Amino acid sequence: MEVMVRPVALDDRAVWDRLYAGYAAFYRVDQTAAMRDTVWHWLMDDGHGTEGLVACAADGSVIGLAHFRAFARPLSARTGGFLDDLFVDPDLRGKGAAEALIAGLRDIGQARGWSVIRWITAADNARARSIYDRVAVETPWVTYDIKL
Repeated sequence: MEVMVRPVALDDRAVWDRLYAGYAAFYRVDQTAAMRDTVWHWLMDDGHGTEGLVACAADGSVIGLAHFRAFARPLSARTGGFLDDLFVDPDLRGKGAAEALIAGLRDIGQARGWSVIRWITAADNARARSIYDRVAVETPWVTYDIKL
């Protein structure tokens, strides 16, 4: 399948909403329409820092999404990119959309001079990890959260 990656656009809202709700369901996150409204406004606000990409099939239909942002890396005095969310329509997985989204983000990172693209995933997310293992290197770092 031919997959094109482009920035998320205003006209993508309905399909983005469906895909992002699917992403939340996959990770068992209770997400409301108001929460999706907030994220959508972030994506549409050039000053916010959160950006989005969509993967499109040859006919232009949106089949996947990725959200990302720059982050400071003080120890190396560099900037990196953080991939927050990546999701592909479950009916269209295995067709190259996830790889295309990651490649699109890699191109953005190279163009912006980022030193790394980083992301986290669930340890049991075997299907995604099989892709990640092909395109990136698993790090030895352990993630911690403080719930506020």
